[in-house]
Amino acid sequence: MRMLIENESIQLVRTEREDISFVTAAEGEQENARFICQWSTQQHVNALDDEDILHLMVKNIAGDNVGYVIIRGMTNPNNSIELMRIVITEKGFGYGKGVISLIKRWGFEERKVHRLWLDVYEDNIRAQHVYEALGFKREGLLRECVKVGDAYKSLVAMAILAGEYQEGN
Repeated sequence: MRMLIENESIQLVRTEREDISFVTAAEGEQENARFICQWSTQQHVNALDDEDILHLMVKNIAGDNVGYVIIRGMTNPNNSIELMRIVITEKGFGYGKGVISLIKRWGFEERKVHRLWLDVYEDNIRAQHVYEALGFKREGLLRECVKVGDAYKSLVAMAILAGEYQEGN
């Protein structure tokens, strides 16, 4: 089954090999590349067969690709999943918030996870505000843990727990 979950404006469907060219192009767009680590085509292909990873395409109501998302922790015995990556190519339409809301609903209501977490570059203030508005709490700072070119960047760890999700809905 390719479709995972949808709402009135977007749907999340399992990524297939023919989608990878869109994924790598989206990841490489300047506006996206500065906020995410880059994967090779082969890394994305390998992720499709990894039972711990759920690689999904984001489609708008017309069925056009508008992004992708990667969730890790599908086999985590602690019922904790990571929103590893979200890339939206069509900015300003609310797709990012919609994707996160769908993932929360799917994770907490269907998968019955206890914790949904992510990390975000410390300088990506816009994304941090979006995550906070959607119920994520800042848990800590991973100082200078990612090398980007000749510099090191810090990551902010954020999470939402099942009880917090239930309180907010």
